[in-house]
Amino acid sequence: MLRRIQATFICLLISLSALAQQPQKPNASEIYESIKKLNFLGSVLYVAAHPDDENTRLISYMSNEVKARTAYLSLTRGDGGQNLIGPEIRELLGVIRTQELLTARQIDGGEQRFTRANDFGYSKHPHETLQIWNKKEVLSDVVLAIRQFQPDIIINRFDHRTPGSTHGHHTSSAMLSVEAFDLANSQTAYPSQLENLKPWQPKRIFFNTSWWFYGSQERFEKADKTNLIGFDTGEYFPSKGLSNTEIAALSRSQHKSQGFGNTGTRGTQMEYIELIKGEMPNDKTNLFEGIDTSWSRVKGGQAIGTILKDVEANYDFKNPSASIPKLVTAYQLIQKLENDHWRTVKTEEIKKIIAACAGLYLEAVAKTNHATLNESLELNLEVINRSSLNMDLVSYINPNGLLVNKGITLKENNNIAIEENFKVTATDDEEITTTPYWLTEKGTLGMYKVSDPSLIGKPETPDYFTVTFNITIDNVTIPFTKSVVYKTNDPVKGEVYKPFEIIPEATARITEKVIIFDSDNEKEILVSVKAGRNNLNGVVELCHPNNWNVYPDKQTISISNKGEEQTVAFKVIPPNNQDEGFVSPLVTIGENKYTDELIEIDYDHIPYQTVLLPSESKIVRLDIKKKGDNIGYIAGAGDVVPESLQQIGYHVLTIAPEDITPENLNRFDALVIGIRAYNTIETLKFKQDILFDFVENGGNMIVQYNTSRGLKVDNLAPYKLELSRDRVTDEFAEVKFLEPNHPLLNYPNKITEQDFDGWTQERGLYFPDSWGKEFTPILSMNDKGESSKKGSLLVAQYGKGYYIYTGLSFFREFPAGVSGAYRLFANMLSIGQETLKPEQNLKN
Repeated sequence: MLRRIQATFICLLISLSALAQQPQKPNASEIYESIKKLNFLGSVLYVAAHPDDENTRLISYMSNEVKARTAYLSLTRGDGGQNLIGPEIRELLGVIRTQELLTARQIDGGEQRFTRANDFGYSKHPHETLQIWNKKEVLSDVVLAIRQFQPDIIINRFDHRTPGSTHGHHTSSAMLSVEAFDLANSQTAYPSQLENLKPWQPKRIFFNTSWWFYGSQERFEKADKTNLIGFDTGEYFPSKGLSNTEIAALSRSQHKSQGFGNTGTRGTQMEYIELIKGEMPNDKTNLFEGIDTSWSRVKGGQAIGTILKDVEANYDFKNPSASIPKLVTAYQLIQKLENDHWRTVKTEEIKKIIAACAGLYLEAVAKTNHATLNESLELNLEVINRSSLNMDLVSYINPNGLLVNKGITLKENNNIAIEENFKVTATDDEEITTTPYWLTEKGTLGMYKVSDPSLIGKPETPDYFTVTFNITIDNVTIPFTKSVVYKTNDPVKGEVYKPFEIIPEATARITEKVIIFDSDNEKEILVSVKAGRNNLNGVVELCHPNNWNVYPDKQTISISNKGEEQTVAFKVIPPNNQDEGFVSPLVTIGENKYTDELIEIDYDHIPYQTVLLPSESKIVRLDIKKKGDNIGYIAGAGDVVPESLQQIGYHVLTIAPEDITPENLNRFDALVIGIRAYNTIETLKFKQDILFDFVENGGNMIVQYNTSRGLKVDNLAPYKLELSRDRVTDEFAEVKFLEPNHPLLNYPNKITEQDFDGWTQERGLYFPDSWGKEFTPILSMNDKGESSKKGSLLVAQYGKGYYIYTGLSFFREFPAGVSGAYRLFANMLSIGQETLKPEQNLKN
């Protein structure tokens, strides 16, 4: 399972890698800021569609300056985006972007929430979006988030009044938020939620506008701002040594998979919000005007507020533990509050503050990061009191729910760690899986399926494997629950934390996710079985379509050590004609059968992740011909084009940008430029002339899509070529052949309309909309109600060779095993060779 406890404190003085992985250890200044936040009873919910849509300046300002409890509701997890840091796409990219959001919130002080909406890709209109998403269910989730979080103020990132002017997901997020603003307080709206929650009416809802929505800075300056509130978010925080905008930049920079690294700024930074519903504050410097944000807000809270204001006023930065006695008294009073919402929220806040003031270190560490059900597991507990007060470790509750009485006094200032080793058994009454809860069941194109309503909206699957330490301070027992973790020492990174996971005793994977058969010759498919425990013995089969043949039927495995893998090979014989299907491994251990793959996601900026998903590979018998042999590939933002071309028999060599020289390029028949290479690789601006010379001397150059914003080169092509934001998002959109006799559509493969069947997510994106007369547009396509887009595939002869620019989404179609995409790409690589004699096709 994917687990992390939401951090409250911000430790900006340690590396961001460590921040994502290690437990939080706030300093005296950060503790003081948390005490001030403890004394503020007000909430802000920021709403948008995707990871990276949020305004981190505003979230950080509300959390760190206003001290409001602030959360970002991202309607999706960003599965439909591109990945600039690795090969993960779709569900696995959603896992990465979820963790990037959580890491961002650790930095800017916010919390994170989601709905069940799936990011199915770009949408041009909210009408389409809400049909695919299932509006009723996503609206239900937005209402649920409001009732759970109880925001006083909602701020939308996008304008609900401008459908069709931006991404359909964007506008939909605002439309749903505005509708939910009223529904959340209705007894008749989604009544099943009210079995555990109460109706809630936010005070006001805003749209976070800016000059961008007005078309220019000049227009914005002239606009009527009567209904707008403006405030400066450039606040400097001496306790952090950072301005709010610098914190926001650090937060935004965690969206690394989207390439949103951000440079911090200093000085004034104005933000504007427009009132959509509710009462406009008379004092526009106070968004919470008319809302009691003191402890007097709740019955029985006045006494708590008096105590905590005294704690804040007399806080000793040199000895934070001096505040503990009064904090403990306030903790007792909070437990008596009738308002269960604020009782729950403030209980967690004050417990973390008490532990931080005491320097109380509590940790439960496993000897391994993986265990299987019913496996005996050794844990090490560490407890240390570094404060000036005596405390007692009364007891702890182990992961099996057993109460272990201890009665150990943690003496003041002795700074001596109490450690204990014990064994537990990894058992649970429920089915345990490392798969994120929103991926455990098959959903639809636009919706995740979540059968357990208690999980809806949560950023991660809650951790079930925990230890609760019962600590007594001044005769008051306070429970502190910690997730069991695994940690090790890396010779470079030092102390490295990983989550502790329960995994199956066996998992299996097929090395290639798409396996192309370009003839009726057999191929060998390798299946790797990984042991989740010692002494694993069993049998492996390869499930396959009936018209494909596999031998042998079964292979035996015997693995001695946990964590080791054994690879077995199966021969697969395709049918004679073009066909496709799926193969999956089936591992039988005794009476148990396993078909899942254990996927590990390991990036420094987010916590280590393990994900369990069905193991499946697509097999394709492809009717394909090709010319040429040696392909040079220049990597961009990440795709599987090189591996895909190797599948159909090309020799592909990846070229580092610094190795682009005439001599090195001479060996290739064609060059392929990876997606967004001209957006991400600075060096290419110095290599463009060499690449063009390669084409002029007889080579083929295929450039995949780039965005017009942030191009690193002045001339993308040897002729005029201007990019736009044109795209065709309907993967079923009709494709018309503008030049049906052109070699790209005829040699060596005859391309037909059927070659565009089965495309996934979209036809293509960021097409050029203006080009020189030298280019020939090959295809025309458009989304419903739009004009034809002719820039998806452009070809021009330059000297003896050919330059091709394409916005077609090959980077999505190759991993999906789309036959027509392979055939068309083979034609692109072969262009110019249809008139050559056979012996001329062999190029050294």
